Amino acid sequence: MLAELVIENLALLQRAALKFGAGLNVITGETGAGKSLLIGALELLLGERPRVSLVRQGAEEARVEGRFVLQPEAVRAPSVREFFGEHLPAVLEDWRAQPADEERELILCRALTAAGKTRAWVNHRPVTQRLLRDLAGLLVEVHGQNEHQRLLDAAEQTRLLDAFGESEAALARYATARAAWVALANDIAEFERRARDTRERADLLRFQARELNAAKVQSGERQALEQDRDRLRYANDLTREVGGVAAALAGEEASALDLARHAQRTLEHWERKVPELAAHAEEVRQAVAHLEEAAAGVEQFLARVEAAPERLEEVERRLYEIELLEKKYRTDCDGLAEKARAIEAELSAIDTHDEQLERRVRERDAGQRAVAVAAAELSKQRRACSARLEKAVHKSLADLGLERARFQVQIEPRTDEGPNSPNADPEKARQLALERRFAHDGADRVEFFLAANPGEGLEPLRKVASGGETARIMLALRTALAVKQTIPTLVFDEVDSGVGGRLGPKIGEHLRALSARHQVLCVTHLPAVAAAAHDHFRVRKTVEGGRTQTAVEVLNGTARIAEVADMIAGGAAHETALAEARRLLGESAAGPATATSASAPAATPPDSAPAKRGKRSRA
Repeated sequence: MLAELVIENLALLQRAALKFGAGLNVITGETGAGKSLLIGALELLLGERPRVSLVRQGAEEARVEGRFVLQPEAVRAPSVREFFGEHLPAVLEDWRAQPADEERELILCRALTAAGKTRAWVNHRPVTQRLLRDLAGLLVEVHGQNEHQRLLDAAEQTRLLDAFGESEAALARYATARAAWVALANDIAEFERRARDTRERADLLRFQARELNAAKVQSGERQALEQDRDRLRYANDLTREVGGVAAALAGEEASALDLARHAQRTLEHWERKVPELAAHAEEVRQAVAHLEEAAAGVEQFLARVEAAPERLEEVERRLYEIELLEKKYRTDCDGLAEKARAIEAELSAIDTHDEQLERRVRERDAGQRAVAVAAAELSKQRRACSARLEKAVHKSLADLGLERARFQVQIEPRTDEGPNSPNADPEKARQLALERRFAHDGADRVEFFLAANPGEGLEPLRKVASGGETARIMLALRTALAVKQTIPTLVFDEVDSGVGGRLGPKIGEHLRALSARHQVLCVTHLPAVAAAAHDHFRVRKTVEGGRTQTAVEVLNGTARIAEVADMIAGGAAHETALAEARRLLGESAAGPATATSASAPAATPPDSAPAKRGKRSRA
């Protein structure tokens, strides 16, 4: 909810700090006092395009800051986590550091310079105007002359219908089936792309396979050949010099091994008598073992040394062949062997392409049938609840003085029509068309239609909802749809425009009932609406130091009675008006208003509002 709104240097407002409660907050004041400034300040904060004239004369910039309090369950909502994860991950990280059951704060700020430039921040981090507007759409909805109301969006209408009919489970099943089907379709597209690329180079692959298979390069072969080449290239010198080493080690009398063995025997004899020699005797034994191992190794090496020019030529030729293949395929000897296996696997995939594709297509088609079944069940639930929604909205409209208005929920199958590239692959175009038909939120095109006056034809809500009746139409819809809080804060600007006092209590009841699930801010001229509020703000215009400015104050007690009486009779001193004001306020305080729609919950009294209420201060 919007907990606090701070405004500086905005038109006639030099500074105002308003603390709102969780229930119904009303704003009253004489015509021209500046009530619309508060709505304008809020719209500026929500990313709307501002007018330069909003900056207070003599000031360098106007600034609006809003502190929003989000409940833990709101923060855990998928739409919120997805938005912050994509656009404001740092804020999400800050929230994760807090205890799970604590409220989260979100501070939005926007500044407008006298030159017409704007800047925006979220939790003191700079953001773009578009990002601020997208974020604000999750937090606040303004009903009045504003054309950018979320309720006019077809996607929002679909979500609200599903919430009203409790179709979330069916929608989740559909979404799961659709995600699996789309994944299978994408897998086929990728498989076909790889296969197409592979088929285009199949001849090259077959040539490479023949070349590598003929070469029969083995892992480690190059290293073994280089060792053979070295022995063959220096065979005569190795035989002479290394043969001499072998003889010196073990092949002649008084060889190194004989002398070491004699020393070993001598020390072993004396170590039994002089234990001090034991360590040295052990060292000599190890030396003898190493000499024996070295002598044996040299003998084995010499056994493999032979002067064979033909074999040397064969080794050199094989090494040259491997080096050419390594350069050609840009890999080493081990990589050549792996390359041969990879090419064989790729050729095998080409040969079995049709079989693999057929299996994938069967899986995709089965997935599409599952999507169609889930979509049909979702459509059935939507159609079943649409009549109940129409009845509830008609009742709300009648209560609000629009009894002759007609409301209709139209549910039509989505078509697969849409733009396709003229050069698009036919199979890809077919899949895209199916995905348009089975969209993310189902196979239905849901739209609310309204005829505000007799004799008018039904038109989409986005075309009809404009002018003085807009706020009341939206209030009727929101009351009937108040089954799930999709927007935390609702703002109704001039909800009583063109309405007489007879309908005031009904509008007050609807607003108060709606405040059980939403925080509601309302600009009103009707005393019955003002009396229904949990919190009452008055906007008044004053002149100080020869300069006009607007001030906002919180009304309680006798000040509130006087304001309601003034709204009734234009003079708070009138005893009849004061008595009527006390009656209206007494009725509001005595108990919650009764919701006028079958779907709307009972309103919450001030001391049991759905969220924690902050202290009030004079602005």
